[in-house]
Amino acid sequence: MELATNPATVVVWGGFALAFIFGAVANRSNFCTMGALSDVVNMGHWGRMRMWLLAIAVAIVGANALAQAGLVDLGKSIYQRPSLNWLSLIVGGTLFGIGMSLAGGCANKNLIRVGGGSVRSLVVLAFLAISGYMTLKGLFGQWRAAWLDPVALDLARFGWTDQGLPSLLSAAGIAPATARLLAAGALALALLVFVFADRRFRANPTQWLGGLVLGMLVVGGWYVSGHLGFGENPETLETGYFATNTRTLESLSFVAPLAYGLELLMLWTDKSLHLSFGIASALGVALGSAAWALATRSFRWEGFASLADLRNQLVGAVLMGFGGVTATGCTVGQGLTGVSTLALGSFLALGSIMLGAVATLKVITWRAEREG
Repeated sequence: MELATNPATVVVWGGFALAFIFGAVANRSNFCTMGALSDVVNMGHWGRMRMWLLAIAVAIVGANALAQAGLVDLGKSIYQRPSLNWLSLIVGGTLFGIGMSLAGGCANKNLIRVGGGSVRSLVVLAFLAISGYMTLKGLFGQWRAAWLDPVALDLARFGWTDQGLPSLLSAAGIAPATARLLAAGALALALLVFVFADRRFRANPTQWLGGLVLGMLVVGGWYVSGHLGFGENPETLETGYFATNTRTLESLSFVAPLAYGLELLMLWTDKSLHLSFGIASALGVALGSAAWALATRSFRWEGFASLADLRNQLVGAVLMGFGGVTATGCTVGQGLTGVSTLALGSFLALGSIMLGAVATLKVITWRAEREG
């Protein structure tokens, strides 16, 4: 009965269920943004990159279909705020990209590896959560708030209510509903044409089904938190969103939720803190991956290969924690969830993540060739 009447419970369990499936599918399909970039840079292989781009296309279509139908208001998400913190997005995204290359994977990939038995990834996630929390509320946060966030472009001065790509088209005189359809449709179509132009990808159901399902799960996150989790608070009688750390609608993202999860564990007796959509989704990814690993007997304990490996992983974890919070998301939080809202800042953050990752991968390859 509580599940049916308490929106917060619906949001938390809904986030967990979606992320559980996400973890299992990502493990099965070997979904990894850093791995996809590494495949392209080092081998010229675009299979996993096309899977990631397919997930983006599906997320864009689904999220904007929900918005067009009036089921969710993407304009209220943190990605759509009319203040474009371009310096934070660029610096944070670049540092996150560097960090995930050093750590051998982003927050999502390390959650998947934890489910597969990687103690190394557990250590990485612990340091990522500490760094993320310091960037939210600690020393790193003071630097971010003082030096990076104030450098922003106030789009409200130009009459924009948000920073979505449809608003850019609306400023040119196109009706808002039409602008959304044009922006989402054109971008998704371009991605789909590129993705399915490759015959090898079309012949690989593991990858294209993986991309399809992962994109749909991001859409599911928007529906759970933005529709099922939207209503009147019986205590305050105010209408709002339940069980999200941002106090508005969310979908899958993992850096800040890991930081909030650490806070919940440290301050468990603080009755003002509760399980949220983000915390439940981070836990769900790890457990979903574990379920798949145990079911397929691929679960293996894994540690650090060397002291140098430990050093690189920890440096990468700290950079990902700082970068992910500063850029308002990771490869999933910005690369799938944020981009699905068509927010200009999300495209900027994603481009910065990719730039930082590619540059670091090239340096790593150059050093390996020089030492060899």
